[in-house]
Amino acid sequence: MVRKTAFLLSLLASGAAWAADPAPAYHRAPDAIARILDAAPTPSVAVSPDHATLAILGRENLPSIANLAKPILRLAGYRIDPSTNGPAEVRVQWLNALSFKNIASGRTARVTLPAGTRFTSPDWSPDGRYLAFVVQESDGLALWIAGRDGTARRLVRGLNAAFGSSFAWTPDSASIVARLVPADRGARPAAIDTPTGPVVQESMGRTSAARTYEDLLKNAADEALFDYYFTGVLGRIDIASGTLQPLAAKGMWRSFAVSPDGRYLLTERLKRPYSYLLPAGFFPTEVAVQPMAGGAGGRVIVDRPLADDLPVDFDAVVKGPREVEWRSDAPATLLWAEALDDGDPKANVPFHDRLVTQAAPFDAAPVELAKTVKRYAGTLWGDDGFAMIVDREWRTRTERRYAVAPSQPGTVRLVATRNYQDQYGDPGMPMVEENAAGKPVMRFTPDRKAVFVTGDGATKEGAFPFLARMPVAGGEQTRLWTARAPYYESVVSLLDDSGRRILTRRESAKLAPNYVIRSVRGGGAKPITDFADPAPTFANVTQRTITYNRADGLPLSGTLYLPAGYDAKRDGPLPTLLWAYPSEYTDAKVAGQTVDQGNRFTRPRGISHLFLLTQGYAVLDDPAMPIIGEGAAEANDTYIKQLREDAEAAVEAVVKLGVADRDRIAVGGHSYGAFMTANLLAHTDLFRAGIARSGAYNRTLTPFGFQAEQRTYWQATPTYTEMSPFTYANKIKEPILLIHGAADDNSGTFPIQSERMYAALKGNGATVRYVVLPNEPHGYRALESTGETLWQMTDWLDRYVKPARPVK
Repeated sequence: MVRKTAFLLSLLASGAAWAADPAPAYHRAPDAIARILDAAPTPSVAVSPDHATLAILGRENLPSIANLAKPILRLAGYRIDPSTNGPAEVRVQWLNALSFKNIASGRTARVTLPAGTRFTSPDWSPDGRYLAFVVQESDGLALWIAGRDGTARRLVRGLNAAFGSSFAWTPDSASIVARLVPADRGARPAAIDTPTGPVVQESMGRTSAARTYEDLLKNAADEALFDYYFTGVLGRIDIASGTLQPLAAKGMWRSFAVSPDGRYLLTERLKRPYSYLLPAGFFPTEVAVQPMAGGAGGRVIVDRPLADDLPVDFDAVVKGPREVEWRSDAPATLLWAEALDDGDPKANVPFHDRLVTQAAPFDAAPVELAKTVKRYAGTLWGDDGFAMIVDREWRTRTERRYAVAPSQPGTVRLVATRNYQDQYGDPGMPMVEENAAGKPVMRFTPDRKAVFVTGDGATKEGAFPFLARMPVAGGEQTRLWTARAPYYESVVSLLDDSGRRILTRRESAKLAPNYVIRSVRGGGAKPITDFADPAPTFANVTQRTITYNRADGLPLSGTLYLPAGYDAKRDGPLPTLLWAYPSEYTDAKVAGQTVDQGNRFTRPRGISHLFLLTQGYAVLDDPAMPIIGEGAAEANDTYIKQLREDAEAAVEAVVKLGVADRDRIAVGGHSYGAFMTANLLAHTDLFRAGIARSGAYNRTLTPFGFQAEQRTYWQATPTYTEMSPFTYANKIKEPILLIHGAADDNSGTFPIQSERMYAALKGNGATVRYVVLPNEPHGYRALESTGETLWQMTDWLDRYVKPARPVK
């Protein structure tokens, strides 16, 4: 009895001592990094539809962990803030300042908002007179509008933004259609503390594969919460009087769109039964159209069941009408796609999709506009004589572009067939701008014989965006203007019908991005904004694109950054971090394309690995890690071999340049880059240490496909096994830092992936640290989490990479 009492007392004593230990605190990033994190981010810009005004939008800095720690609900793939009935903090980039700048005169009108106002979703009215936006209030979300003179006012409270976008302008700019919280909603469903029975799911022999999704419904209580927070009513708000006209009663209104003539409303409504294996986009869905004025004249376009029987292939789609939209250039004409292969891209059919249109009053039979060889990807609208349809095939990375005449259904002309990963051969895309109804249409030349085209202009020497003219009738494009070194200058909008004056966003390696009025013919440039360098301490960092070859001769490249003031002769080789992310290709020539990044302005934000430049490290950023499967070959069947060869080539390149010490090189990556990191540590001896953030390491936990892999685990068991670094955890001898957000919201990268990888490494005697960031999603947001991540990365590399000799 004495022994037993003494043992219990010792347990209590040790427990008391353990309980008295202080809770772990967040580390602050090193001072040089912390100062940059504290700097205000560069504002964003929204150009008015008439191209006369810039809305300059001040952005909040990183949110606090207290904001991220507020209660949220994770329902059917969505994360919402129950206090506002809108997206959770981690899903929003909040804005905190608004001003309007006249492009011609340069005059600025600042909008005065209540102190502490946070807002999001800015959207110009079709006539450009007002900017609407959503303001976060203490008990919900409100819709506001601001005029270009700087005045602002609230229109309505009680927006329901659980599905995301919560309002849309009518084409006449006189009103706004919004999704609102029902006035009679009542109290939130009570929590069920004591279960009333088990949760039962069953499948009676029907094939119903599902990829690995996050934040799914789990039980009847979740279903009740989903109904409560996502049910809304649709109404039209007059912006002059603020009066509200009801348009649709309670429903799960996932999306809605007003016709270009303002007479009809297209809606997408979710219905029961829900799924515990799929997010809301797969739930039973009714797509319908109704008159804005009420009464007869509406119709249901499709009422489809739960989409739980799709093939796992990336190009698999539902049966029946899908992707219903308004034809932007017609008063009230619907377009939708229908699969001709029962939704299965593997089906051997001459055409996989067809597109049909139906004009108001929607009582005539739909008209077939065109068929596509592969899966329909989108339409760019122009006029009765010209629209462009795009299809894509994931397996081959092939894209086709077709010219169609909407007034002559069935008249289809193939414009181009290309590998959409081909940077050098990218012809650009037609410019799309809002028309008078606020709908996106292609921008025609004054004679309407051509449309304006913009593209990135990728070449080996660098990317130089361009403006071109593409004949509607077919033929070669004509270049009108191309950016010149040392600038990367992209076309934002045309300032006249002929395209002689354009608004561009210009940057260089040394100049922060700013907006410029450019004369296409004369070459003159007039700055419109003067945004400062947000991290001037990086101004003296050197940046260069390096090229090298893989063992099989494939050309590769990466961007090499060296710390400010570094001198190779004086300082010698540096500890170096390779930070990468593998990509899959079907064409070796495309995989080997190099685009010099020397005209890009690079400043780190958030959890960027480039902050390590302030700590004395060289960084090889985004070294090419192509995984190629040409013809019938599957890229992932040789993933490990190709990954190893990619890494060997990158290491040899930086060592040969004399800037990296072969014995002091680390590898790191985020998400699929973390997966890569663990594999390289398991299968090579190239690196002293690794950093793996928010990765997935066991592919048996994503058995119905992952990343670019379409095959299931049972179709490619050896590949899944060999690609999983979890399988080879016993071979990882170099120190590895695992970091994961506790609330990861990315498909497939559940926190358990890092949890079990840590257990496997620890059980095999590895040197490993596992850091869990509370409340953080796949990409970390809070200021405290950001500082912690950067401190952990710096500390890990300082311990295991920076020392001249390996740590014993």
